Amino acid sequence: MSTGAMRRAQLVTPFGVGAMSVLVNGTSVITAGLDHWYETGDQSALAMEEYQEHDWRLESRLKVSEFRLPPDYRPSGQGSDLRNVRLTVPVLRFPRWSFCIYCKRLELSKLTMKTLVECQDKEHADKKYKPKMSQVPFVAICARGHLDDFPFDEWVHRSANPSCMGTLRLVSRGGGGLEGQVVTCDTCKQERSLRGVTEARFDKNGEEHTNLSDQLVSPEQPYLCGGARPWIAQLDGVCDQPIRGALRAAGNVYFPKVESSIYLPRREGAVSEEVHQLLRHPAVSTTFNNVFQLGLDEVSGGQLRKLLERNVPPELFAPISDDEILAAYQDQFGIGESGEEEPAEIPVDAESLTSDDIWRHPEYVKIRETPKDDFLAASDPGLHVDLENHVARVRSVDVLRETRALRGFTRVRDGELKLTEGKAMLRRASLTPAQDWLPAYVVKGEGIYFELDGAPLAAWEGRAEVQARAQRITDHYGSVAGQRGLQGRTISPRFVLLHTLSHLLINELIFACGYSSASLRERLYVSDSADRNMAGVLIYTAAGDSEGTMGGLVRMARPDNLRQVFASALADAHWCSTDPVCMDAGEKGQGPDSCNLAACHACGLLPETSCEEFNRFLDRGLVIGTLDDPNLGYFSDASSGSGLSV
Repeated sequence: MSTGAMRRAQLVTPFGVGAMSVLVNGTSVITAGLDHWYETGDQSALAMEEYQEHDWRLESRLKVSEFRLPPDYRPSGQGSDLRNVRLTVPVLRFPRWSFCIYCKRLELSKLTMKTLVECQDKEHADKKYKPKMSQVPFVAICARGHLDDFPFDEWVHRSANPSCMGTLRLVSRGGGGLEGQVVTCDTCKQERSLRGVTEARFDKNGEEHTNLSDQLVSPEQPYLCGGARPWIAQLDGVCDQPIRGALRAAGNVYFPKVESSIYLPRREGAVSEEVHQLLRHPAVSTTFNNVFQLGLDEVSGGQLRKLLERNVPPELFAPISDDEILAAYQDQFGIGESGEEEPAEIPVDAESLTSDDIWRHPEYVKIRETPKDDFLAASDPGLHVDLENHVARVRSVDVLRETRALRGFTRVRDGELKLTEGKAMLRRASLTPAQDWLPAYVVKGEGIYFELDGAPLAAWEGRAEVQARAQRITDHYGSVAGQRGLQGRTISPRFVLLHTLSHLLINELIFACGYSSASLRERLYVSDSADRNMAGVLIYTAAGDSEGTMGGLVRMARPDNLRQVFASALADAHWCSTDPVCMDAGEKGQGPDSCNLAACHACGLLPETSCEEFNRFLDRGLVIGTLDDPNLGYFSDASSGSGLSV
């Protein structure tokens, strides 16, 4: 099979384990499970330390011992170093069904087939070169994440176990929808349209029914999912969910679940970047792991040095003091200076994750403290007098390190996914937490952090008209969630305000700094709970290349620059190029899932990779007011001439 190339970050999202992509020769493939990553003919030539990454908070949250970067392909070694040569991420051919564009014959191939399928129909018997067949655009999915080939044979014969072995054909009879796609059988002359195979509904009891399951035979004998997981070469299993047809490139076929974390040093400046690099050496990490597993009450830096001397060349850690070695050991395993293991944001149980406000609160606290570390550094650039009535704090984040890890995926709908269920989807056999790992990639960059003043924010969000407008978004999302069998959520006024403000500022920073539209990303710190009250936003570089560390974003945190960014963003928000339609349409909801009010592509939306909520829960009205109520917005007074005019 022809190979393809993609960026390493894409192997976490959007083309991670279980996702389909298309190779350069047009073959559709599915990314294989983690069991066969990093395989090489000579395991002694594998230097895994080059791919290992650590983030103590995220490791604790996801119950793994480490993260691994997707392997990069190296056709040959560099100099005398022949390690990690020709590593690839395996893929399997999927869907297995192919059809001939000339005679429409359907043929089922193998997952491991490496060549293009040739049509063997008798119509082409006298031809020297048989025509190449194309893979069908249809697959079958279920809500538990399973994926299977579309059951053409069963569908056309209206039987879960058809006895007819005739040649099938996929014929187009015209028309703009699936009703024009017809499956026929040469032997029994049966034929059946694909009309409605992607449709589903919920009955009065809240149970999901799909046309494919109910109509293949009959509602009394539903055709249920077979539990197939082709990305780990399992074509059968156990599942009792209804199955539905889908186009293989449809948006509901794959929803990656990615957890991200801003690295927080346990003790600022105690572990330098050079020492972090030392931890990547396999002998060092193995030695530290062995010591930690012993559960010793107290470990000294001198003891660790003696253990390292047995397995690691002394020149690697000779310049490093005992205190630094001990700090590195404590940082890796979350051990405080007292020698006791420090608590981290871990799941309440193995099935669930902590809520986002609990998870992000330590980041919120640490960034406000202006940390100084090789992996996280922030400073106070000062605050312009024109922003003081609304903004409480600004930080220039000169250095940050974000880890993004794939912990599973869903299909059909982007719903909740238990931790153990998601990780089980990624490989054949589960691993113990001491051995478990997840694919991830690391982004190093910079950013601007700001938070709103608590007193005026509380007064504003306490207004009845403000709460009523935010409630519309909550109601819209609740209606959609109910139709999809998902849990609703309360969208607070401060969340809509900060989320929309973040989008407006990112759109302005794109023009002011020259970043590409997908290079900036938001991270929201929003909570109204008494012990974790947060109202902050971090806008940072999301790209892992040089665009992320050139200082352009940090310079915009300076008082005069940031004032101008705020003023321009708020001025632009007053009038969208599609107003008054955008503002009026927002009264009934618009955008994804109708979960936006006054926000559209001309004013408030971003590339989906830059937005944490996939461009939902946005409203300019809560930022600068509406046409009917100009004083509704949090920044209505500031942007109307009392301080923040352009």
